[in-house]
Amino acid sequence: MEYRKLGRTDLDVSALCLGTMTWGEQNTQDEAFEQIKLAKASGINFIDTAEMYPVPPRPETYAATERIIGNWFRANGDRDDWVLASKVAGPGNGISHIRDGQLKHNRQHIVAALDESLKRLQTDRIDLYQLHWPERSTNFFGKLGYQHLANDLFTPLEETLEVLDEQVRAGKIRHIGLSNETPWGTMKFLQLADSRGWPRAVSIQNPYNLLNRSFEVGLAEVAIREQCGLLAYSPLAFGMLSGKYENGARPEKGRLTLFSRFARYSNSQTVAACSRYVQLAKAHGLAPSQMALAFVTRQPFVTSNIIGATDLVQLQSNLDSLQLELSDELLAAIEAIHQEQPNPAP
Repeated sequence: MEYRKLGRTDLDVSALCLGTMTWGEQNTQDEAFEQIKLAKASGINFIDTAEMYPVPPRPETYAATERIIGNWFRANGDRDDWVLASKVAGPGNGISHIRDGQLKHNRQHIVAALDESLKRLQTDRIDLYQLHWPERSTNFFGKLGYQHLANDLFTPLEETLEVLDEQVRAGKIRHIGLSNETPWGTMKFLQLADSRGWPRAVSIQNPYNLLNRSFEVGLAEVAIREQCGLLAYSPLAFGMLSGKYENGARPEKGRLTLFSRFARYSNSQTVAACSRYVQLAKAHGLAPSQMALAFVTRQPFVTSNIIGATDLVQLQSNLDSLQLELSDELLAAIEAIHQEQPNPAP
């Protein structure tokens, strides 16, 4: 396993991070425990969750993922072996069951969310606490273009950082991170932190894969120069880049089969580009999923690549991607497809 510094901290995190958003929905606690065992045996020390998980969010399963992880810590006593990341939810996105749906990144909501997460996770601190998505209206979750709302009311970023600073000083969290953020938002958070002595974001968790490389446009430079590296999520584009949905296939337990809400990667251009990447991998004798993951992990702006799976065979294949070296010829072929069909998925 390869390890990389988390931002400017003294924490070394594995280049692959264990994603958990299926636990409590597509995976039982026993299955989640088996995934943790395999990941840990492979050298993964970084695990990512959120108060909102599992996905899709439902009142009946709210926070089940954090509870599963907490039960693992209680049963195994290995909390100190892990760099633990979680997130506080933002407004909208059809989650009225969380704090009555009136979500803000203010003192009331951050403190309430954090304290409940700590209880569920059965720990006294979270190593990386992230803002799951911006409170303000901006282009995230499948929106490439920005449409300004002149009367958009959101918690001042100063207030958000001030309360996060209080939680760091109280020892409840060690470091803070962003998620689904924009270049403006990232730089504004960093500027305020540097000028006021507040905690500095050490990471940004955004989507990044062969079908959506928009992170490269404005955020890659920020990630490198500011040491606020990418924690890449959806590296397989909801499983599309594994090839299992080729030619309209819908495997019984596939996420896109089970949940119609995951439509980000279903437009015709995305499907066509995906097929080209899948065929390219096969032409080089590679598993499409491993090629897609290896492409993400090798990027200089990536701190860790968040892998998720619903069974141990998938997880082992994802773990094995770390051993894959992409040839110059293959990288050139990937780039050629990208130039012809750039970012077909928003």
